[in-house]
Amino acid sequence: MRGNLSERSHRPGVIEFIQETLLLLPFLFATYLVLEAVEAHAGGALESFLERSRSIGPLAGGLAGAIPQCGVSAAAASFYAGGVVSVGTLLAVFLSTSDELVPVLISSRVPVSLMVKIVALKAVAAVAVGFAANGVLSFVRHFRREVSVGELCEHSFCGCRERKGIVVPALIHTLEIFVFIVVVSGAIELCMHCFGEESLNALSLNRPFVGEMVAGALGLVPNCAVSVAGAKLYLGHAMSPGALMASSFTGCGVGLLVLFRTNRNMRENLCILLTVYVVGTLLGWLSGFVLGPVPQ
Repeated sequence: MRGNLSERSHRPGVIEFIQETLLLLPFLFATYLVLEAVEAHAGGALESFLERSRSIGPLAGGLAGAIPQCGVSAAAASFYAGGVVSVGTLLAVFLSTSDELVPVLISSRVPVSLMVKIVALKAVAAVAVGFAANGVLSFVRHFRREVSVGELCEHSFCGCRERKGIVVPALIHTLEIFVFIVVVSGAIELCMHCFGEESLNALSLNRPFVGEMVAGALGLVPNCAVSVAGAKLYLGHAMSPGALMASSFTGCGVGLLVLFRTNRNMRENLCILLTVYVVGTLLGWLSGFVLGPVPQ
């Protein structure tokens, strides 16, 4: 996923896309292995531990999402669909995920203090939102989810009910989601290639609040090219600090794709999508005042 910016700009897009997508496989497989283990030992110590650990889920989610790798958001979406993590934990992961932003800034040799400030702002805000969401939604029965990994299997061809063991079903789940991500992300990658990153220059990303609203919407696109282009525009003074943070807050990688594929409750999915956009845009606007001017 990494390498300096000049190398990225000359690397064929399709090769980079394949490399980025393949990096998701270990995350997906580990996720579904855990979910199959929970299903196989339903009602046991593992499920009880997961239930008890939900209270600190947003803290763990916010810190894990800060790792520059969108596989964490994909794993969180699957865990949420299986009822293993709360909506607050999912939001914390989504909002703290930075995708390619940090690696691009590192390759551009921006001050370390700036990168620390960006990551810290995202992590702290994401954890706060996650705990707040859990606190509010704990009173809404519709969002009180029990561990229900079996629901994933009802819409899958994994054959969990017929097969013994957890490895084969986990592999089948992984391949199903992986193929879905490849198809959808491939189509988005093609669109990005046709329109070009330069088309983002025409957007009003420097206008107060309008820039944050536009950048927040762009961040929802599950493609690392958006975060790469955003970092370049920010360093080139074509994007405000608030717009950069808005696109970063809403840029949760393929997490939303996996959520819509694995969680069959479309009302929940749309509410989560809207929350990520509205909260991410607002946090981006507020963070712009803290982040300060673009480094020279």
